Amino acid sequence: MSDPIIWQPTTEQLAGTQLTQFTQMLENQHGLTFNNYAELHNFSVTNRAAFWRAVIDFCGVIYHQEATTDLLDDGHMIDAEWFKGMTLNFAENLLRHVGDDEAIIFESESGEVQSYSFNQIRRQVAQVQQQLKNCGVGVGDRVAGFMPNLPETIICMLATTSIGAVWSSTSPDFGINGVVDRFGQIEPKILFTANAYEYNGKTHDCLAKVEQINAQISSIEHTVVIEFIESEQSLPPSCVSLSEWLVDTDPDRNLIFEPVPFDHPLYILYSSGTTGKPKCIVHRSGGILLQHLKELMLHGNVAEHKRLFYFTTCGWMMWNWMASTLGTGASLVLFDGSPFYPDGNRLFDLVEKHKITHFGTSAKWISAVEKAGIKPSNTHQLDDLETIFSTGSPLQPESFEYIYRDVKQDVCLSSISGGTDICSCFALGNANLPVYSGQLQCLGLGMSVKVLDDSKQAVIGTPGELACDAAFPSMPIYFWQDPEHEKYKAAYFDKYDNIWCHSDRAEITAEGGMIIYGRSDTTLNPGGVRIGTAEIYRQVEALPEITESIVVGQEWDDDTRVILFVVLQQGHELDDALVQKIKTTIRQNTTPRHVPAKVLSVSEIPKTISGKIVEVAVRDVIHGKRIANTDALANPESLKLYKDLPELKH
Repeated sequence: MSDPIIWQPTTEQLAGTQLTQFTQMLENQHGLTFNNYAELHNFSVTNRAAFWRAVIDFCGVIYHQEATTDLLDDGHMIDAEWFKGMTLNFAENLLRHVGDDEAIIFESESGEVQSYSFNQIRRQVAQVQQQLKNCGVGVGDRVAGFMPNLPETIICMLATTSIGAVWSSTSPDFGINGVVDRFGQIEPKILFTANAYEYNGKTHDCLAKVEQINAQISSIEHTVVIEFIESEQSLPPSCVSLSEWLVDTDPDRNLIFEPVPFDHPLYILYSSGTTGKPKCIVHRSGGILLQHLKELMLHGNVAEHKRLFYFTTCGWMMWNWMASTLGTGASLVLFDGSPFYPDGNRLFDLVEKHKITHFGTSAKWISAVEKAGIKPSNTHQLDDLETIFSTGSPLQPESFEYIYRDVKQDVCLSSISGGTDICSCFALGNANLPVYSGQLQCLGLGMSVKVLDDSKQAVIGTPGELACDAAFPSMPIYFWQDPEHEKYKAAYFDKYDNIWCHSDRAEITAEGGMIIYGRSDTTLNPGGVRIGTAEIYRQVEALPEITESIVVGQEWDDDTRVILFVVLQQGHELDDALVQKIKTTIRQNTTPRHVPAKVLSVSEIPKTISGKIVEVAVRDVIHGKRIANTDALANPESLKLYKDLPELKH
């Protein structure tokens, strides 16, 4: 029995989407008729060169030199060559729109609003570009941002990539070791930072950290400070303010865009680093550009005169994804601060105030505002809102129901899933398709996604390993300082030969959508039965007494037993009755194998800086293993709550 359809586009909406226009263009080019999305997707993965060439044409990608070959793919997926000979510039494509329309609207936590037109953004990028060149930054050099989510962060990224240099960023809530572990490996010449940032009503200084970062990374030649928070504090001797740094630049000088090969490095992103020093994942200019434009324009229907917002920090790949919105001609709405300050209505206030059409957030945030009893359909005017994006963890069916019941009925709820590894998505939303409760709507165009069972056979309607069996443009070019691709292959190609294994446990549904059950490296295995952690979270976090939870497997008596930790809502305690309610709920709605052997109360769940719960770290702690790198965590002290628990000794 399939999940119920809870939204579908009208005939009028279908006719107006960019995906419909793109489909018609493909049909005309190839003399074909696509009767449904499945046929379009099949074409996109069996004719990858033709498909991605059509994306270039439809999205109006600017390039300088034409490719001699669109795709060379005779060997390993890693070695596939896309658009060999083509040259382009990422920043030029993001800055192709000109005029006085709003490009970026920024609201700080304290409520200050700034607005920048496309022309104003171009002028500021031109100034930063000039000074980067004056400082000797050129093609292939690295520039780093230790930055809040400010317009200046995007401006500095665009200036960096406009000259063929490589951008990498983290958020200022990272610890010093976390920053040094990342930027220290890639040796940036320039570090951009802010003097301070706001979070949850408090001001947090950055400069003390920056002094220590500069002392430990010898490659940094200039540290440029955006004076975001008014302060009488003088800058350290190693720093210069952005305004002073730009004093001799000319905003009226023409922007120059350095053409680089399609495979030229654009971004360096990082693995979470919870099991050791983070891996530096290098992404290519052309691949990220094509993939993001495809996802935003075709899957998200983001276009001129729309407004996109994504709640993210600069240390999460969703910041890079969000920044590409400028290439669509839509406006980008930025916010830096706590999404719960002064209360849980804050992001819905932004949607109403700034007439946001495309609103992005995390599954955990949606669950949290539902638990808080927030019902914006009763309190906010959300007439402009067309699409809600959710990612970071599986979005539970109860959250789908909450959105359509208490937020807005006529909205496309697009749960999306991919990762830092590809800086994009394997499964996405789709303004042309219905939304089924609990499902991501579709597999990404051009992505040959499969779910493989234990015998490596592709399966439908059965959970298995999320994989991709053909090269795609946003695969990393390489890992930093990994010339033989040893780390790269170990990360994605150890399980299957020449098939990308993403380490997610997933299911492709009969409707053509996808369900994600959690990371396969944290899959529970009691009695040899594989269980995705999301199956348990779905049951537990639907209970009104529970705020959030984390579940891990504990090695016990030559088997694995399921251990569930819960954070309780205020006013509740974990007595025998509640433990029994939790176990009964799980048993009735899943199987007896899912029922935890132990249910324990904790005050806090450990999470990464980007808000993802860290099941592996908790599992290691309860087994007495040392966590190699707690600096990647937002709240590393919370791991002490899980150490040497007497309840887990029997």
